[in-house]
Amino acid sequence: MWFKNLYFFAFTRPFKLTEEELEQHLSEHPFTPCKSTEQSHFGWVNALGKHGSNFVHAANGSFLLCARKEEKMLPAPVIKEMLEERCAKLEEEQGRSATKKEKEQFKEDITFELLPRAFSRFSDTHGYISPAHNIIVINSSSRGKAEDFLALLRKVIGTLPVTSFSPNQAPDEVMTDWITEKSLGDSFQLGMEAEFNALGDDGAVVRVKNQDLASDEIKMHIDAEKYATKIALEWDDALSCILCDDLAIKKLKFFDVIHEQNDDIDKDDIVARLDADFALMTGEINRFIVDLLGQFSLTTSEYLDKEEK
Repeated sequence: MWFKNLYFFAFTRPFKLTEEELEQHLSEHPFTPCKSTEQSHFGWVNALGKHGSNFVHAANGSFLLCARKEEKMLPAPVIKEMLEERCAKLEEEQGRSATKKEKEQFKEDITFELLPRAFSRFSDTHGYISPAHNIIVINSSSRGKAEDFLALLRKVIGTLPVTSFSPNQAPDEVMTDWITEKSLGDSFQLGMEAEFNALGDDGAVVRVKNQDLASDEIKMHIDAEKYATKIALEWDDALSCILCDDLAIKKLKFFDVIHEQNDDIDKDDIVARLDADFALMTGEINRFIVDLLGQFSLTTSEYLDKEEK
């Protein structure tokens, strides 16, 4: 239940669907296993997994969703070997090399033949919508998977007007200023991990861990015109994370003081515990995002169309 990586996006129009309306939309596009000749399939499953019966779980004013993807695993070396065999056979029989079009057809035929025997890989991606904060937050370390989640949600509800947060000043410049000027707000503290990139496609990359970011060694890298593209942060005695220069959050960890707030809930009542954890987690993440965006002079509502505000 506790999210570990975050991609978050702003709605450009208020999200007005009710829990019941959202449930209806998702129930019309449930996850189903791949057919024998399908390579992948994507759909919605119960938000609380085996402990729930609804596609949407609502708590603390937020809606929890879960998308499941099945992918058939076809090893590239196997396909390559079979393709080479068929091309060699054609050359032997006809005395010529296979054309590009023929190679593409061979590869398509091989894939079709292997799919029924392929192993499947399943992955679940959770996300939640907070209408009050005008954001959707996705638990993923991959932007591609986060965008797949958004695309599936857009497909089932017909529209999903969201956008990435875009600060006026480049995030890597702001993050570097936090180190050099110690300009972070009172709620944030620098951690002991960072990544610095020099300008240019071939620029040097320096990664440090268990390193005081206020040290002379780090100052030397910054003086050499390297910018912080990832930086470890702690926030409000509640959590730690790595902030990336696209505002993605990696390695999110909630401190024990947060987890302990739900210790009084009966551990045998799994649904109650999941519900309480989700409510607690979303409350902390929402506060964190608001504070973080404030460091970039952004708010969660400024992307709303003016006529919708």
